[in-house]
Amino acid sequence: MQTKIAVIGINHKKAPIEIRERFSLSDTEQKLLLSELKNRPDVVEAFVLSTCNRVEVYANLLSQEQDPFFLLEIICQIKKISFSSDLREFFYTHENEAATRHLLRVSSGLDSLVLGEKQILGQVKTAVLQAQELSLFQHQFNILSNLAIKTGKKAQSETDISWGGSSVGWAAVVRAEKSLGSLEDKIVLVIGAGKMSQLTLQQMSNKGLRKLYLMNRTHEKAVPMAESHHAELVSLYDLKEILGKVDVCVCAVAAPHYIIEKELLNTVMAGRHDRPLVMIDIAVPRNVDPTVAEVKGVEVYTVDNLEEVITQTTAKRQAAIQAVERIVEAKHADFYEKIQKIKNLDNSLEVTTDA
Repeated sequence: MQTKIAVIGINHKKAPIEIRERFSLSDTEQKLLLSELKNRPDVVEAFVLSTCNRVEVYANLLSQEQDPFFLLEIICQIKKISFSSDLREFFYTHENEAATRHLLRVSSGLDSLVLGEKQILGQVKTAVLQAQELSLFQHQFNILSNLAIKTGKKAQSETDISWGGSSVGWAAVVRAEKSLGSLEDKIVLVIGAGKMSQLTLQQMSNKGLRKLYLMNRTHEKAVPMAESHHAELVSLYDLKEILGKVDVCVCAVAAPHYIIEKELLNTVMAGRHDRPLVMIDIAVPRNVDPTVAEVKGVEVYTVDNLEEVITQTTAKRQAAIQAVERIVEAKHADFYEKIQKIKNLDNSLEVTTDA
């Protein structure tokens, strides 16, 4: 029986952040989802790609007739979200060649919020490793994932798709510069010690800041990052005090709830004497309560607000799209050529055995 490769996903193109954050998967939820997929007899292979801007489930299904939307029902069960057909409008599905091509485009940065972002390749590698550790891969997904990673590497090394700034952290810094004119002599707070925070700190390092603060719930985890970027490490307990000092706050914390709320900002802004504060929330789920934008003097931006910044600064990367698409098509053809060779070998073995 011929299996069907399918993907179901939600991303920045298909759904606003208010919807995406409902389906964001924690590490524990990703592992639970993988376990559920492993226990289903109709799923031959699978892996889960979860980033700040997308959640995708790739599955090799036993039947060509199977509707991939059953995967959404599993996600809803894990997230404790009541499933309804209305949710379909926020999700996309691809099957067989469209699904495999989609993965190659994602890995090469063609489908990212920031065109050509490099971080997606590492995220694909992590997703693949998690699934392999649970023995969720067989021939097809081993070949497909290997080619997806090669596609991303080739796109980055042989084209300008990742030229210049190519991360959400970079876009956050550009957004802050647009709001304030310049970051020179400004005071900046970055909350969180994950990959997005690290990329933001890297981008801030050459902006001539007067002061750079780093804040994280786990102090020890943030020490090396603070030292390498010459940031002062401060406690979350001092959030109110630090917000009173800074010009920009960038939030990138993996938290299921808001860490900055309107009441706190009302108090903070009352003591700032009309000095504006730029809040840039690049976390999904969001770290900053959207009602904070109602506080006088506060500008709030989320990842969805960064698209305008990104569009205006990606001309050189845009010019590389055709070259990357050619790489994708070549690797896509490689995948089906390899799969056909395996099928031919299996068929010849069957004939030999029957003889």
